[in-house]
Amino acid sequence: MTPQRLIPQLLPEPLGRVSRPRLYEQLVEQLLGYIESAQLGPGDLLPSERDLAERLGVSRPTLVQALVALEVLGVIDVRHGTGAVLVYRPSIATVIKGLQAHQNRLPEIVEARSTLEIKLASLAALRRTDADLAAIDAALTSMAAEIADGQKGALGDELFHQAVTAAAHSAVLGQLMTFIAEMILETRLESLGQPGRPEQSLASHRAIAAAIRSQDADAAAAKMLAHIELVSDVALLK
Repeated sequence: MTPQRLIPQLLPEPLGRVSRPRLYEQLVEQLLGYIESAQLGPGDLLPSERDLAERLGVSRPTLVQALVALEVLGVIDVRHGTGAVLVYRPSIATVIKGLQAHQNRLPEIVEARSTLEIKLASLAALRRTDADLAAIDAALTSMAAEIADGQKGALGDELFHQAVTAAAHSAVLGQLMTFIAEMILETRLESLGQPGRPEQSLASHRAIAAAIRSQDADAAAAKMLAHIELVSDVALLK
């Protein structure tokens, strides 16, 4: 006799409470279900993180991981002082497929970034000019200001890595970094969405900058390696 297949029951409410902490992929599905049932459209604002976390019965850091995943996939735009704004309303199947594809390529993105940026940091320590150091310092100041304002520091983070790349004065490596820039942006958002990560990343940047300023190529490479390992610690890789 063929065992009867159980059909999962639908939750009675768009955002049913979760009985125990669940993976952020499941929260993504819950959020998409809420967006669909509430008939939200582009430009509409999602409830606050606190409200969503309470209604789902999960911690805010766990919820943030789901929101970051949706932001990376372009479904929402998380704006400082405003909250999560819906960019477009996709089907759940489309988002899950995109999330799985991103999970599969993320390790290769990290691998490519590590290979390039470690060498760039080493070269920057040997070739940097006063103008290069000024650009690096300006990026650090920008990131610190963003974090102090309650933001993730994503712009300052991007400016810092661009400044280090420029300081290496390697046209070919610079072109390769430009080629993977959009993919790195995805990992940047995911990393800076982790609790406490913006502050950790800023401290890591400062250590890299100090090694470059001291013209210590080995130290610059080591600090960049440590930084890549830090920022690669994201939920999507677990």
